[in-house]
Amino acid sequence: MLNNSFKFKFKSDLHQRYWSYLHTFHPDWTCLLDPKHLSEKGPSVFLPRFADFNVITNPGAVLHEKVGLLSYIPTNEHHKWFRSMNSSQALAQSVFGNLAIHGFLEALSDLLDDDGGVLFGRAKLYPENFCMEYKVKLLGEPRPTSLDGYFFGEYRVAMECKFTEYEVGYCSHAHLKIGHPTWCDGQYTLKGRIHRCPLPAYGVKYWQYVPELFEWKNDEDLSPCPLYRNYQLVRNLIAIGVQPDGSVSLDNGHAVLIYDQRNPAFQEHGKGYQAYQETRSALKNPVMLRKVSWQSITELLRRNAILPWLTDELEKKYGL
Repeated sequence: MLNNSFKFKFKSDLHQRYWSYLHTFHPDWTCLLDPKHLSEKGPSVFLPRFADFNVITNPGAVLHEKVGLLSYIPTNEHHKWFRSMNSSQALAQSVFGNLAIHGFLEALSDLLDDDGGVLFGRAKLYPENFCMEYKVKLLGEPRPTSLDGYFFGEYRVAMECKFTEYEVGYCSHAHLKIGHPTWCDGQYTLKGRIHRCPLPAYGVKYWQYVPELFEWKNDEDLSPCPLYRNYQLVRNLIAIGVQPDGSVSLDNGHAVLIYDQRNPAFQEHGKGYQAYQETRSALKNPVMLRKVSWQSITELLRRNAILPWLTDELEKKYGL
């Protein structure tokens, strides 16, 4: 387990960078910030009506380019803290949204994952088959899985984008109050229930597909539940593995985890790193899950002189 001091330093350094970025390059933005979050010990946070300022835009962009960029994630799809400079969603929109509207998504075809393989595989990296916050409606979820970034077509890729998060995403049902209909104790066991997981009783199909994609079985006790710590990755993989006709494929798509290599959670022994390793090792086809850092993405863009204004701003704001 990583020392909390490393986690604190990672975020503390970023927070100092944000405030320096604002004071040096955008002093006129001070009036756009939420006065409840003006302590320079924390991240800079925009007022809700100015949340779009958190997305990096081309200084010379014309109106239709700005509208096109911001339309990738409409306001009603913003995460709760989209307006915080710690937001991974705003970072993802800044990078992939700009590559899309300026016609440079295809340049990512040369990007390698952390194991040296082609990150996006056989996916067609065109603006026409790219979207963000894509809703997956095949899993019977009351609230459909939303993919941070998604390339659709014959071969599909789902992106899970992290930045300052300290984990990839736990199963929220283990944090509900005892007595809630879908409360879970983090164990995949019957314990007097009809199902080992409470969700199938409400039509959610995760465990219908898990044995087809993973080595985990759905007819025996598992402790802890393998979805407890790895929920977000597993859910994305199921979303990619289940085809539009309801069949399951191990070869027609994969999921990508994007992280900040400075974040202790995604270094060896960190929670994010461990969740990735555990999930990947359980896959029947491990290449269905790949990872890459934001640093590798920005290095590729700089090496190929792609959108220099974007990489300059990513360095100033985030140190990427």
